[in-house]
Amino acid sequence: MTDARAKSQQDARYLAAARLYGAMIERLARGYEADGELRRDLVQDIHAALWRSFTIFEGQCSEKSWVHRIAHNVGVTHMMTGRRARRTALVGLEEIEQLPGSDDPEHATGERSLSDRLLAAIHRLKPADRQVMLLYLEDLTAAEIGEVTGLSPSAVAVRVHRLKALLAEPYRQKEKRA
Repeated sequence: MTDARAKSQQDARYLAAARLYGAMIERLARGYEADGELRRDLVQDIHAALWRSFTIFEGQCSEKSWVHRIAHNVGVTHMMTGRRARRTALVGLEEIEQLPGSDDPEHATGERSLSDRLLAAIHRLKPADRQVMLLYLEDLTAAEIGEVTGLSPSAVAVRVHRLKALLAEPYRQKEKRA
């Protein structure tokens, strides 16, 4: 195949995937980056990596899984690079105690929206846990999440169950006090 034809196919595959999964990429970027300007950079980085990836994609998994894998790999790299620069501590399921900790009075009085509080909690998770939760929020099955992450479907199901319980706990405590 000629280089021009290969590039044309790469462009066509990328454009189709960008149209189909563009909204997912935006949501994923929001899960990996809280800052709006950095989030836009992350979205661009994901799109660039996705375009480049279509030179090697040969159907080894579904296109949906491929796009998620590329997007999450770029998101994790972005997150870890940013963490080193900002020195933000990330926690795993075993270490997280209070979600989302903040001195923000709006947060303390419950004025922040539920989605903002959920994203704040997700932003505090380590990459592997964050990846599973973001994929779950995209309505991927345990098998599809396993295909992206390399975890077994049963390990994904256990992790999702633990994450859901952990993320719901502050809201259950609030209901008990009311």
